[in-house]
Amino acid sequence: MDAAFSAEQGEIRRTLRELITKRCGPDEVKAAVRTPAGHDAGLWAALAEQLGLPGLALPEVYGGVGCTSAELALGSEELGRALAPTPLFATAVLAAPLILALGTEEQRTALLPRIAAGELTAALAVPGTGLATALGLIGDNHGDWAGGGRAGGVQARLVDGTWRLYGQAEQVIDGHSAGLLVVAAHAGGFARSRTLLFLVREGAPGLARTRQTAMDETRTQARIELRDAEGELLGADEADVPGALGAVGDVAATVVAAEAVGAADRVMERTVEYVQQREQFGRAIGSFQAVKHRLADVYVQVQAARSAAYYAAWAAGAEAAGFGGQGAERAGGLALAQALDALRTAASEAVQLHGGIGFTWEHEAHLYFKRAAGDELLFGPVHRLRARAAERAGLFEGAVAEPRIVEPEGLGEADGLGEAV
Repeated sequence: MDAAFSAEQGEIRRTLRELITKRCGPDEVKAAVRTPAGHDAGLWAALAEQLGLPGLALPEVYGGVGCTSAELALGSEELGRALAPTPLFATAVLAAPLILALGTEEQRTALLPRIAAGELTAALAVPGTGLATALGLIGDNHGDWAGGGRAGGVQARLVDGTWRLYGQAEQVIDGHSAGLLVVAAHAGGFARSRTLLFLVREGAPGLARTRQTAMDETRTQARIELRDAEGELLGADEADVPGALGAVGDVAATVVAAEAVGAADRVMERTVEYVQQREQFGRAIGSFQAVKHRLADVYVQVQAARSAAYYAAWAAGAEAAGFGGQGAERAGGLALAQALDALRTAASEAVQLHGGIGFTWEHEAHLYFKRAAGDELLFGPVHRLRARAAERAGLFEGAVAEPRIVEPEGLGEADGLGEAV
């Protein structure tokens, strides 16, 4: 693989960093998340108009830029540095690829150009707390999370040619403000049990949305309630929904990993700046060997996470371009696990090394600490991400330990005292 970034990729990063630096400091982030929308509408409009970020990975025929998920991940890394609250992840990473993969040509033509222009935001509504399961990040996706024909989840039934939805979904990222919901629902009962996706427009009768208090306020979440709400089937009745969700999950893991790397890198930078200024015993605490060792460990972990995230982005982009990215379906999950570990470590060290002010909720270090914990709740936990990647790679298939002979010291085989273990 060629690890160097192209001139176009470098320009995306540079332009985005300039914009985010000017408009998305810690105070601006805190102000934006407390608005009804949960994000800065002006910043979102600028990202769409100046950079085309919502349509970065969409085909040009639908108004997109025509790049790959690699460019989307690089852009997300810059957003992650500032923890910029935007509907990019919910819209461009989760919802838009599902519409592109499963939607009819009429649905694609009607929705994707509006998404690419930033006029329409969207969110994926998955019943319960099963987002990581639905995306195939921590286990096989069999569709049971959608209700499985039993009480709970979201149920769909066809009434006089119209699909009606009933149920609720928790932890819907940006679900309270999205103009379009892509709802996963169980249909067919026990006779023909299957999971389908439905489009529910903002303001649809029977739709109720409530913004929830989340640990990470920079990634807003909502509870979606559907009471006999009308839904439009996305694509065909025979669509491979679990397969499409799994493909989206691979890219989503890569994007979240890139966000986490950007966040970890930024909080590490701020911590290094602080320990060079704070003094104890007449000298900067950054000059103490113990502090240097702790920050060196953080640096190594962040750089390892960055390498994993970049490889996952390259592999996903190569696969999308038809070049056969090797292990793209496993690289994303492993990169996400590595990045979440790095962010949690970097944020924890930031809280401790900032001393008394670091332990206050008002300090920006806590924004990064909450992002690490919140992402692990949504997409993890880390040990299950790694176990899933190992399972998909077949690392433990046929790994049955063979008995071996251990001989006591000083004795040979002729003594017959060998012990099988």
